[in-house]
Formats: sequence, C-alpha cells, structure tokens
Amino acid sequence: MTPQPNPEVGAAVKAADRAHVFHSWSAQELIDPLAVAGAEGSYFWDYDGTRYLDFTSGLVYTNIGYQHPKVVAAIQEQAASMTTFAPAFAIEARSEAARLIAERTPGDLDKIFFTNGGADAVEHAVRMARLHTGRPKVLSAYRSYHGGTQQAINLTGDPRRWASDGAAAGVVHFWAPFLYRSRFYAETEEQECARALEHLETTIAFEGPGTIAAIVLETIPGTAGIMVPPPGYLAGVREICDTYGIVFVLDEVMAGFGRTGEWFAADLFDVVPDLMTFAKGVNSGYVPLGGVAISGAIAETFAKRPYPGGLTYSGHPLACAAAVATINVMAEEGVVENAARLGADVVGPALRELAERHPSVGEVRGVGMFWAIELVKNQETREPLVPYNAAGEANAPMAAFGAAVKAGGVWPFINMNRTHVVPPCNAGEAELKEGLAVLDAALSVADEFTA
Repeated sequence: MTPQPNPEVGAAVKAADRAHVFHSWSAQELIDPLAVAGAEGSYFWDYDGTRYLDFTSGLVYTNIGYQHPKVVAAIQEQAASMTTFAPAFAIEARSEAARLIAERTPGDLDKIFFTNGGADAVEHAVRMARLHTGRPKVLSAYRSYHGGTQQAINLTGDPRRWASDGAAAGVVHFWAPFLYRSRFYAETEEQECARALEHLETTIAFEGPGTIAAIVLETIPGTAGIMVPPPGYLAGVREICDTYGIVFVLDEVMAGFGRTGEWFAADLFDVVPDLMTFAKGVNSGYVPLGGVAISGAIAETFAKRPYPGGLTYSGHPLACAAAVATINVMAEEGVVENAARLGADVVGPALRELAERHPSVGEVRGVGMFWAIELVKNQETREPLVPYNAAGEANAPMAAFGAAVKAGGVWPFINMNRTHVVPPCNAGEAELKEGLAVLDAALSVADEFTA
C-alpha cells in the first residue's frame, strides 16, 4: 500500500491524543507520539506519508507483520458468526486455539488457560504455583520484565518495578547469567553457567526451600537485553526446581511463537517447565490474547478443586480466531523456519560485522529474529554509552542514535544502552538488509560519543 499524505487528519488525531489519551510508562507532557495512519507487512506510515520499516514488531508481537490478509479475514469471519461469548462455554475458536497451542508447547503442557495478555498470564501462573505448592515466595531474576500488573511488576528486575515495589509481594530477586556483564567474575560461558546456578541454589538455601513456590524466568530475557542463557543453565534450573519441589515457570510472552526460530525458545534448550506463559506472537497482537500452558501435575491440582481465578474475556472468540489463523499461517508459510534462517544467515552475520566496524558496539547477541546491540562508551572497559536508567541530558547519546535511526526510515526499539533488532519473523531478506544499513549509518552517530 502506498501511503497517502493527509496532514489535516493527522493533526486532528494528534490533538485528540494529546487532549485525552494517558500513555503508559510516560511523563505525559514530555512525550510526542507519532500519529500513525496505517501499517502493512513490515512497514507503517504517518499522516505526512513518511514510511518506516518497523524493527520493533510493534512491541515485539507482530510476528507475521501487520494486516496479514488471512488473519484479517479470520477475524472478520468470526465477527460475522460470533463476536463474543462467555468463557464458561465451549466454543470452536477457543477450543481450536487451545489445541493448536498445546500441539506446539513442549512436554505435557497440554492445558491452556487464556488471559488477555502477558502480564495477567504471569499473574495467574504465580497464583497456580502458590496454590499447587502451598508456599508463598517466588524467585525471579534481575534484568527481566514480566509485565505491568501488581505481581508481574514486582517480579520484574528493572527500574520499572521501583515505583510499585513495596517489598510485600513475596518476591526475591537473584542474578541470572549474562557473561558480558557477569556478576560472578566469570571468563567463560561454562564458568558463568556454573556460578549462576550455584548462586541460585545458595539463594534458595538462605530463603528456605520450603517457602518457595516458583522460579520465574524469561526463557530469553527480552527488553532487558536479549541475553541468551549459556548451555546447561535452564536445564540446571529445572534440576534445582525438581530437587526442592519448586514450580519452574518460563515466561515466553516475548520469545514465543517463532521469535527465536523455534515455536518456543524452550525448544532451543530442550527444557520443559511446569508452567509457561505466552501472549504477543500467539496472534501477532491483532486482538489481545495471552495464556498459561499448564503441565499435567499442576492441572491435576485443580481437577476437583476449583481454580480461584478467571477473566471476563478469557479465550475471547475474536482473539482465538486470530490465534488459529496466525498459527496456521506460520505453519503454512514457514515463518518459524524463516526466522531461524534469516537470523543465522543475514541478521547475525551483519550485526557481527557492525560490531567490528563501530567502536560504540560492545556486543551483539541473539537468535532468530531476536537480537540486541549493546552500546558502550569504551569497548575495553565496557562502560555503557549512557548511565543505567539514564534520562534527559544524561541519555543524549542514545537519543541522538535513536533520532538517526528514525531519520533513516527505520523505527527502533531502544531500551537503556541497547537497541533491539526484532523485525517481523516473516520479514524478507531485502527488508532486513535495508534496516541493517540504516543501523550501520546511525551507529556512526553513537561512535561520536565513545572514548
């Protein structure tokens, strides 16, 4: 679709937004939202006709791009026959979505509890774990994000938690492995893995194993920096959980449904959790949907004991119809395989080349269509390009880099000292090379701030 400029409509949209919309994670008077007129495939455009290649996949959810015709048609067809229905009934779209998801989840995660998104999926996974074990505490990692609701934000291990953390949520944080900025003075992945597992088991010992209901981890942390865990780490966490009777929860809200070149990132590590949360890519974000995939043992806890939780829109027909269509499209069009191939053959090699040319690049890391570029002031010392949680003038280098990316026609996903490369999983090779060329040019701006 060719964008048609319509600045008068754009101005009206912007004025109404500024007058009435309260935006998340923002100081309301300090933001300037772009008025978006439309989107298709890997691109979106504003009312001035400027088109952007979306290297954010929305918020890492448009895994099949915008406006896929088969998913749009499925939503329209479902709306024509049944727009909504209460969750206590069996309906075709809900049943089929659950079946298709369960076919792809690892191990015996065969029961699906539907939510409206990722944060409430995490909330319910924690509730299930506490009820299943009868224990109060939950462990989660620093450098993590699990959602904006009360329990999920307390599980989160980044500054977004601070304003809501009253230290009463029963959450204990620990350090997960990240060799580039190791908290364990490790020099190899093997050391990082072994020391991170030892640290976790020590934390459990001092917190009291009999008090801990669950360990919640993003299989591959997303907004925290796409830190792929070293070989053996998740298997080691699985073993620790089995030893102490702790429920192992993997958060696949961002990493799931093809993002890593597998249906779920857990498949990369041959590990099966007790509970797994999902959202985002399950239907490419076309209609809000999330859920918890539940193991047989935990499902059995609620076989004759009512589960004390639910949502009015659990398994909403329109959302589930979109999920069915999305999963079928991904299977028919080889979207998961495309993400794996282009990650290995195009994105990964190109980012490593950028790292060799630009002094501002400290590390590139990722898999599939799930990559991050770590920006530094000094490659030798690994000093971040801007301070942790920087804002205002302190964040000027990252702001300048982001502005350069946008000026090149690519919309970036920037968080602290990182830019994430997370295009749609069905993006084409030409689109990726276009975006990577823009990143290459923009990194020259970041280079100006290096020591």
